[in-house]
Amino acid sequence: MADHAGKDEYPLSVMLDVFQSIQRQGAPFLLVLTGLPTLFPKLVEARTYSERMFRVLFLNRLDPPDVREAIVKPIQDGDCPTTFTEESIRQIEEHSAGYPYFIQFICHEAFDVFVSQITTGSSNPSVPIKEITAKLDSGFFAGRWSRVTDRQRDLLNVVSRLGDPESEFSVQEIVELSRELPVKGFSPSHASQILAALINSGIVFRNRHGKYSFAVPLLGDFIRRQYPVDQRELIDEGGHTPRRSPLPSRPSRYPAPVPDRHPECEARPAHPSSPATPLPTK
Repeated sequence: MADHAGKDEYPLSVMLDVFQSIQRQGAPFLLVLTGLPTLFPKLVEARTYSERMFRVLFLNRLDPPDVREAIVKPIQDGDCPTTFTEESIRQIEEHSAGYPYFIQFICHEAFDVFVSQITTGSSNPSVPIKEITAKLDSGFFAGRWSRVTDRQRDLLNVVSRLGDPESEFSVQEIVELSRELPVKGFSPSHASQILAALINSGIVFRNRHGKYSFAVPLLGDFIRRQYPVDQRELIDEGGHTPRRSPLPSRPSRYPAPVPDRHPECEARPAHPSSPATPLPTK
């Protein structure tokens, strides 16, 4: 949810105004909002007084003991038809990275598979991580990825190759790493412009001066899955091959998301670095 001045739509502003009116009347109502890290900046942008209306809490990754408890405790009931093996627990811990949403999603999918495998007589059920990851990619990440242009994807691919993309990054880090990777490099001003557009799209956010972070957990892992490495050569504008190194493959157009979940899917423009085809001469 966000205000869109260009479309003359202001849902956040209306909600805050209505709630402030309710507060003035002394009605005993409590407003609780949850969302990605971009939520609070959007509230402040909509109404500056909103920073005095809310107490902000950040829910970070769970600690390893809490992750294990979140996985194991729900199935400790005596009537539960299955349990997770130690290897299964380790896989869920690893692939969820401690984020509560991913713990819940992977455990739900794994539980259904375990029950199905036990019903069919399997004595050694396992967590289908590959299938669960594919479901996350299409159901959680694809809608956001479909709104990103090709050049923005190039920049996000560079960010995903940083040492810890789940933490934070700077424009300088993007510029420096883009020079080392077989992609078209970014100048500081160009990187800043693209990051500003990605902030408006809700893909990244500025968490402090000069520092940015992904607004979506584990987005770096998803991006790397979209860019498998092959051995194609990078051709510069003069037709030369300045270096030979693995180039992230241009991902195929991602399957269109389910309409009722992601209605605003838009066609992506052609990649700006695509060379024009010369017209034949007589």
